[in-house]
Amino acid sequence: MADTLGLLQEALQLAQDLGYRVREEPLGDLPGGACTVGDARHVLLNLEQSVASRLDVLLRALAADPRLAAEPKSRLLAARLAAIPPPG
Repeated sequence: MADTLGLLQEALQLAQDLGYRVREEPLGDLPGGACTVGDARHVLLNLEQSVASRLDVLLRALAADPRLAAEPKSRLLAARLAAIPPPG
């Protein structure tokens, strides 16, 4: 769990560095995910889900961003991001 929580914290910082507004809120049965409002990119994370589930949602949103490759990240986070299949 400590590794997962650390990865979530690193991914949250990465999202902020990329200009995302990350909101962690109770969303009921909704998993959350990425969305765009105007020109602002947002990621909604459901606080009612486990840390691992929130990390997965955030990583899927970040993996689709073409600017991701230029950002520094730990090897562990890079490996998790590389394992996410491309959207489509």
